Amino acid sequence: MNLPKSRFFVALLPPQEIQDYANQIKQHFADHYASRHAQKSPPHITLQPPFEWVDNHISILETSLRDFASQQQSIPVTLSGFDAFAPRVIYINVERSPALLNLQAELIGHTEATLKIVDAVGKQRPFVPHMTVGFRDLTKQNFQAAWTEFANRQLDFEFTADKLTLLIHDGRRWLIKSEFNFL
Repeated sequence: MNLPKSRFFVALLPPQEIQDYANQIKQHFADHYASRHAQKSPPHITLQPPFEWVDNHISILETSLRDFASQQQSIPVTLSGFDAFAPRVIYINVERSPALLNLQAELIGHTEATLKIVDAVGKQRPFVPHMTVGFRDLTKQNFQAAWTEFANRQLDFEFTADKLTLLIHDGRRWLIKSEFNFL
């Protein structure tokens, strides 16, 4: 019997003013480069990539994430300029601090050990923290035009990440399901 499942991912969300800025950039990509896919989620830094979870076991997932988060210290996060996964994705660069890399590695280890959530793709490539503003729906031509505009654009934000956010896909977009405060 196949139980109904939903898609989830775990992320760090910046404060509202940084989300507002990132959403303005996403809107610019939609208006000028026909890239709307990044608008289907709030601005975020993915820590645990999308996975499926049985709907009537969501409380198990949330309890595990709450337990993990309650043992974490808040960490500083620095956003600096733009970068790309050519030829399709442009993102706000997130500096790879030891605290952020450690948090992500510990979360992946925790979800694999306690929930049997395995990120097979993530095991094959390093974690590159980023906040997507132009997504895979960018054509190669529009990517080149957008990258010309954003490659050298300055951006500097700092914030303190003090909670994990669990997002759920409703069939059209990603929505905040729950948040788990750090220590």
